[in-house]
Amino acid sequence: MNILSPSILAADFSKLGEEIQAVDQAGAEYIHIDVMDGVYVPSISFGMPVIKSIRRVTKRIFDVHLMIIEPEKYIEEFVKCGADIITVHLETLKYPEEVIKKIKKLGVKVGLAINPETSIHALEPYFEMIDMILVMCVRPGFGGQAYIGYSTEKINRISELIKEKNLSIDLEVDGGINENNIENVLQAGANIIVMGSAIYKGNVVENTKHFMKILKEYKEY
Repeated sequence: MNILSPSILAADFSKLGEEIQAVDQAGAEYIHIDVMDGVYVPSISFGMPVIKSIRRVTKRIFDVHLMIIEPEKYIEEFVKCGADIITVHLETLKYPEEVIKKIKKLGVKVGLAINPETSIHALEPYFEMIDMILVMCVRPGFGGQAYIGYSTEKINRISELIKEKNLSIDLEVDGGINENNIENVLQAGANIIVMGSAIYKGNVVENTKHFMKILKEYKEY
């Protein structure tokens, strides 16, 4: 199933609850929440108090993307705040297997993210342990970047590996996804599409409905 996960990093923070409700009511299944610490990535976004407060405004899946060092220290708190999926960056983990097990033990889904420069081979030992792979199509830390072209080939290869291993793993893409490339990433095998600026610039409801329509109709291709 193809899923839209609007990134609230691109929302108007002065009315964040309303911005989330807008994509919810327009049909988006997930809410993508980018947590940045200013250490692993240059920017700082938001943390547990914000997630806890917005949990009250929607029942949609909270797709929490941790762009932080030592994420294992905070996983339990993010679950308590309402995370349904926790994605950690493979590059930040000394002992990936332990962190994956810790997340799963807390009863939420686990995703592994890789940056544009990280090899697919680094992911392979963990395929059978995780629920989702997140391919970063830009360098993490800033919104509004242009999609890195070679990401498409990377998405395609990961999709092929998932099929070869006969696994049920979601393949999420994040960074620079818009009208011009959404069908390319779907064709490459992605099924969860994170979109920030493409949703939150302009009419949020209409943008969400537009991209939801693309995702739903793509099944028929």
